[in-house]
Amino acid sequence: MNLKNSIKRFSLDLGIDTIGFCKMRRFDELKDFFEERKSKSLENEFEETDIEKRINPFLYMEDGKTIISFAFPYIYEYENSKDIYFSKYTFGKDYHLVVSEYLKKICSYIESLGGKAIYFVDSNPLPERYIAYLCGVGFIGKNHMVITEKYGSYVFLGEIITDVEIAPDIPRQQQCGECNICLKECPTKAINRAGSCPNICLSYITQKKQIEEVWFDKLKGRMFGCDSCQTECPYNLRAKHSKLDEFLPYEFMKNISLEELIEIDNKMFKDRYAKTSCGWRGKNVLQRNALINYALLKNKLDIDISKIKSPYVLDYYHRLLKALQL
Repeated sequence: MNLKNSIKRFSLDLGIDTIGFCKMRRFDELKDFFEERKSKSLENEFEETDIEKRINPFLYMEDGKTIISFAFPYIYEYENSKDIYFSKYTFGKDYHLVVSEYLKKICSYIESLGGKAIYFVDSNPLPERYIAYLCGVGFIGKNHMVITEKYGSYVFLGEIITDVEIAPDIPRQQQCGECNICLKECPTKAINRAGSCPNICLSYITQKKQIEEVWFDKLKGRMFGCDSCQTECPYNLRAKHSKLDEFLPYEFMKNISLEELIEIDNKMFKDRYAKTSCGWRGKNVLQRNALINYALLKNKLDIDISKIKSPYVLDYYHRLLKALQL
């Protein structure tokens, strides 16, 4: 039995057609990069600070032989409103849940063939974009995102480590050429010719627990995330739509009301946004971002603050009044 082809066929039957394999090994070539980030205080609160956990996959499976990388496409033919913007990856069901369910099935299949398998989704220490590159799933573009041939960069990544030895695929080299659209589109120049500074990426800014006043007027309708470096990418302009129904946009994501989000209660948050990929950050962050964007779009804060129960959000109300001189 050709295990590689068997795993690929099983994944394809599930609807996952972008998959690659690489040899399990330490990623010591990344050590200097991570150490430099640490020395320059470029790490953020979402990152693993222990470099060994990031470069040594054997910490997770001592007898691992192969890492399998999967790309899960999520893009559908739907656009946000022009004024209020949620990143496209938040439109449907929380990808952590969706990808986990698919990877569990693939792990079970590998185990049925006699191997061991464990899976990882996003919030893990391993360098998943680098692994996807090594596995030939896609190349790493100038925007530092994995760009796949079929779906562009509109994919979620997941990995499986197995003790089964499988022939590796060939990494794909960068194919951006002279194109610099993503660099030009980045609103804060978080990506540039010298590299990247993710701590000033607006996607990160919208998710931070605390936003400094200097960033208020940069949000410009962004509620959660920022797709500026992706939207005009030539590979994304011709990206195929997803066939994974779990990522179909929820109806409530198609008609966003800032006023409703400012006054959102726990029940509405749980019934709606908690099941999306922006729900993990909590209700208060969405309220805060709605408040900031309301002030920017309306140039006023004529809201009933008695509806805001969170001291955290109320603090931003008063900071906005002062910062924007409303």
